[in-house]
Amino acid sequence: MIRYKAIIAYDGTDFSGFQIQDNGRTVQEELERVLMKLSSGQEIKIHGSGRTDSGVHALGQVIHFDLPHARDPEKLRFALDTQSPCDINILSVTAVSDAFHSRFNPHHKTYRYHLTTSRAANPLTRRTSFHVPKLDAYDEMVAGANLLVGTHDFTGFTASGTTIEYKVRTITDVTVERKNEDEVVISFSGNGFLYKQVRNMVGTLIKIGSGKWPARRITEIIKAENRDLAGPTAPAHGLCLVEVIYRDDVSPE
Repeated sequence: MIRYKAIIAYDGTDFSGFQIQDNGRTVQEELERVLMKLSSGQEIKIHGSGRTDSGVHALGQVIHFDLPHARDPEKLRFALDTQSPCDINILSVTAVSDAFHSRFNPHHKTYRYHLTTSRAANPLTRRTSFHVPKLDAYDEMVAGANLLVGTHDFTGFTASGTTIEYKVRTITDVTVERKNEDEVVISFSGNGFLYKQVRNMVGTLIKIGSGKWPARRITEIIKAENRDLAGPTAPAHGLCLVEVIYRDDVSPE
């Protein structure tokens, strides 16, 4: 078996998330269907670096899969790309060592959340950006974002009902950038994120940016480990998985 790593992008609007589930269309299901066609009906399972929820987009999701025979990586990429639906693109395919695992190899992820701050919503960005017309406390929002950086127990930003017990994660960088008069982008980089953690942090930062809470609310939430103190979960459509970087070299030996 030959293992391949692929970097893919997708518009998450019409997907019920990345991972196959009982109900709804998923990215994994669509790609496995194409790989089966390219493998003469043999079932091929793909593994992703992590799940993205329903409606969440990706520019740099990483997957891996095994094929019984070696294929030219660029020809394989082209075949996958042209036979996948139009809301999925295959950006690259590389042969890797069978020791590589897209989920379990140590890696670093970057997510971006897009906000539209114009007085009226922009119909051209409605699928990829959340409309928040007033961010009067922008500097306070930046200060709050800085308080998220570091190694913390992020229980206060975790979706209720999660079964994961260990909730300590390291966030290496958070930036709040005003791209232009009508657009703000919040970026998060770290070694892993809990279920809906990024969207819960965004919802809290929006509260701070709207002038409803001070920046120190972030510290209070982390210290109290209480989800009820944090803001609402920001909508999925503003979130995008931008990049996954692996610590170890994944080139074949």
